[in-house]
Amino acid sequence: RALLDAELIELLIGAGTKGAPASVVASALLAEAGTLAALATWDTHDFGRVHGLGPAKAAELAAAMELARRIRERAQDPGEKLDAPAKVWARLEPFAAGLAVEKCWVLCLNRRNRLLALHEVSSGTATSSLLHPREVFRHALKHAASAAIVAHNHPSGDPTPSSADVQVTRQLREAAKFMGIDLLDHVIVGHPTDDPQHRGYYSF
Repeated sequence: RALLDAELIELLIGAGTKGAPASVVASALLAEAGTLAALATWDTHDFGRVHGLGPAKAAELAAAMELARRIRERAQDPGEKLDAPAKVWARLEPFAAGLAVEKCWVLCLNRRNRLLALHEVSSGTATSSLLHPREVFRHALKHAASAAIVAHNHPSGDPTPSSADVQVTRQLREAAKFMGIDLLDHVIVGHPTDDPQHRGYYSF
């Protein structure tokens, strides 16, 4: 954080070339763009016009600027709203499709049910999976989540809950009360063709 703008750009440029050291190129970039904000709008062609930058380095710098833009845009993104189990299923089905083992996820949400983060918390065998409240709520606390949704898949495709699923849901519900986090749902992810209800999921 103590570095100047030109010094940060110099680090991105690297060693530079003969006759065009990185410090000179960095200063030239800032002078040409006018401001750092303007530089963030440059593409590969723009960087390629500056003496001392070859095509590969121009592409690297353009990629760095694109990442900066995406970070800025997504910092303002309210996140996907997960206010129905069907939406949870749609979000996780691509992760669960074809899995031969059970995996468990926690979806951390804000007060408006907007997704803050999605984490895999465990991976088990085809018949058992560990879903410990400590792992679930550790992630929720890390993201200062107001609420959480827990989900896991059934490799068979049939999302009908087992007695173990019911038991762990009760444990998670009690732990959530203690932690002051709303456990909105526990969703079992399956496939519509293997689901007796033809939905593809079960919602607690």
